[in-house]
Parts: sequence; C-alpha cells; structure tokens
Amino acid sequence: MKSQHDNPLHKRQSEDTEFKNQLKTIFQYFKEHISTASMAAAATGIPQKNICRYKRDLEQAGRLWEVEKKICKHTGFKAWYLTTNPEKATSQNQLQLF
Repeated sequence: MKSQHDNPLHKRQSEDTEFKNQLKTIFQYFKEHISTASMAAAATGIPQKNICRYKRDLEQAGRLWEVEKKICKHTGFKAWYLTTNPEKATSQNQLQLF
C-alpha cells in the first residue's frame, strides 16, 4: 500500500499550498515594510529565488511597486525597495515627480 507521500498528486498539492503560503507571506511583508527582496528573504526565511518569482507575479498583477533604488541594508548593493501597499507606492512615486 502506498502512503500519501508517495503519491505525486499529493506532492503537487503540497507544493501548491506552500506556494500560496509563501506568496501570502511575501505580499503581507511588502505591505508592512518597504524593503528589498534580500531583506524580505532574511526576515521571512523564504528563499530569495522564490521571492523573485513572487515579485514577478505580483508586478504582472499590478500589486507590487518599486519605490526607489538605493543601497540594500542586507547586501550592501544597490537594489529596488519594494512595496505591495498602494498608499506607500503612490506617495513615494509622486514625490519623485517633483
């Protein structure tokens, strides 16, 4: 008798649940903090390669914005600071217009 862990369908369902949980975590983190992907990875424990995937998906959905490019507090290199909070994105971007 096979266990549910040997079932490929169960494995895909598990991966889908993990994807959704990580996406929700990243979305919420960027809503509360304007930060880089590296800073989010360090704070949430979600691998940066996954965050890059979620970032792309959120940008395509119009739910994530680049606020400003400056030195990342985690890596020391220039990177985009991101947010999923439309109020923070709008106010930051409007300030740069003037």
